[in-house]
Amino acid sequence: MKLFHSPSSPFVRKVMVAAQELGIAENIEVIATATTPVATDGALKAANPLGKLPCLVRDDGPAIYDSRVITHYLDAVAGGSLYPEARIWEVLTLEATADGLMEAAVLMVYEHRVRPEDKVFDGWIEAQWGKALGAIKAIEERWMGHLNGPLDAAQIGVGCALAYVDYRHNDRNWRAEAPELAKWFEGFAARPSMQGSQPPA
Repeated sequence: MKLFHSPSSPFVRKVMVAAQELGIAENIEVIATATTPVATDGALKAANPLGKLPCLVRDDGPAIYDSRVITHYLDAVAGGSLYPEARIWEVLTLEATADGLMEAAVLMVYEHRVRPEDKVFDGWIEAQWGKALGAIKAIEERWMGHLNGPLDAAQIGVGCALAYVDYRHNDRNWRAEAPELAKWFEGFAARPSMQGSQPPA
């Protein structure tokens, strides 16, 4: 298998953490990929018409994407338990919440990175932060019992989402709004899979 990869992408990190937790990371060849919404890497676009990371090229079928599809596929390949049937709808809903948090945080970065400075819309950035913070508060209020249970894909998603907020938006101090989630994240971030997939400083 080959994975189009960027170390700073939280979606890519989610896939890599899942692969490490499943014990199959060594079966994935990483393809370093530099791409943006306005300058898409050609090889990536050939594999994924949306031109988005991550994208997994399989040996036995067409390329698959997005991160939720890839992590589910890797779990099936490894015979893992990241998507337990008994809790599947909770896992998928919390994973979707984490992905939405990542998406909002990434869009905040792109507003400065992709747009000309005179076109940056601060109201858009704050609206995206409102979504991200809303997700964080919802996880704090509704999902701590789930996060403190057996490891699953949703926990990996939440861990990678919060790590990305720290990485790109550390000045936002999300921990003040979610102290229990902050305690959980401190423990989750210490896992070898998280330590081994940290983005560049």
